[in-house]
Amino acid sequence: MAGNKLTHIQAYRDKKHMNIGLAIFGIIFIYLVVTVLLYLTGTHVSAYEVREGAILRDNAYTGFVLRNEMVVQAQEDGYVNYFAMEGGKVGVQTRVYASSDHELDFANTISDEAEKLSSEEQAAMLVRIQSFSENFQDEKFSDVYSLKDTVTTVLESRSNQNRQAQLEAMAGQENSGIQVHQAVSDGIIVYSTDGYETTALTDITEDMFSKDNYEKKSFKNNSKVKSGDPVYKLIKDNNWTVVILLSEEAAKEMQETEIIRTRFSKDQETARAGFSIYDTGTLHLGVLTFDNSMIRYASERYLDLELILEDESGLKIPKSAVTDKKFYMISEEYLTQGGSSKETGVLIKTKDGAPKFQSVNIYDRNEDTGMAYLGTDAFDENTVLVKPGSEDTCVLNKTESIKGVYNINKGYAVFKQVNILCESDEYYIVESGSDYGLSNYDHIALNGSDVNENDVVF
Repeated sequence: MAGNKLTHIQAYRDKKHMNIGLAIFGIIFIYLVVTVLLYLTGTHVSAYEVREGAILRDNAYTGFVLRNEMVVQAQEDGYVNYFAMEGGKVGVQTRVYASSDHELDFANTISDEAEKLSSEEQAAMLVRIQSFSENFQDEKFSDVYSLKDTVTTVLESRSNQNRQAQLEAMAGQENSGIQVHQAVSDGIIVYSTDGYETTALTDITEDMFSKDNYEKKSFKNNSKVKSGDPVYKLIKDNNWTVVILLSEEAAKEMQETEIIRTRFSKDQETARAGFSIYDTGTLHLGVLTFDNSMIRYASERYLDLELILEDESGLKIPKSAVTDKKFYMISEEYLTQGGSSKETGVLIKTKDGAPKFQSVNIYDRNEDTGMAYLGTDAFDENTVLVKPGSEDTCVLNKTESIKGVYNINKGYAVFKQVNILCESDEYYIVESGSDYGLSNYDHIALNGSDVNENDVVF
């Protein structure tokens, strides 16, 4: 048929094009799988945030008090009334007590107005009570007793002043039958005795540390005495001693101690005491000597106290974080700076004899010995260093272990030395502010033995 043409049509396959998105997704998926596997099979590093803290280690004891004491006896039979206030200092001219052949009556001679506190005393008392109320804390309940003692002292002082005035007036009357007695010596006056006034350190026995059978005789106004009976006691000086009973372990631990801090449970006051150990053959006695504050406890034979063996503040870290690492020790004279840079480093002797600068990380310095500590990973063994400006050399072969932790602030482990001040069962208190140590809020590896220098921390 005219006009008909045959056309040959051939089919071609389409070109395959790479799907870029699918390829990127596959790479990311493989990376995530590898990362998860590495995390699951690798060692996990737990972090610990460094914080400031303190460790207090103390031991509680009941102490037996020794002083230079003198008991004064009555010179005649009669009723005694006291001029001087207990705990006050008296001299040889001070009137201490009056003796009368009859009991004295103060009830009708002291007016109500005389018993009242003055406006100044009331104002001072109000300020003291208000300060106590505003600052009271449950953990310092002993402050209640301090306030009680203060109030009692003020009230007794006012009552005693009035009684003294009336007693002086009675003693001044003719044919009153009252004899006034002055102090026989200087000292602090106490109106009680317990039979231990002449006890010496060599007389101490184990039974004396028990309060079970302890008896103290107190002297009151208008008490009837016989000639030769004790009427008051004088403490002759401000030096006093507290003796405590030590276990054998405590005695060994404290045998080199010469000065120790002490806290008294009665008022939570602290004082420094000279310390020594006296062995009787069967007992280990701790002897604490004081030269002040005696008047606060003048009427006490037994004192509950704490010996503060350690009281350190610094950075608190767990013991598990601390590990040992070896470092090369070199003299600081071998340290230099690299040309125009400010990097600190050393000069290494090369094969051709020319020194080559290499920057280093300094992990610690000992100012007393003038030594610096360099990481062992940065050098080959027996590397030779050249002293700057000299032909002197040294070989890196002297090492020393340093205690430290691994700082992980930047995501990888960096060793930091620690200077341990004290310890408890689980924690160390380490020095803060060191150029090569830790700072508050640093993050460290909780288990130092699981980490190496420059390990990446997930």
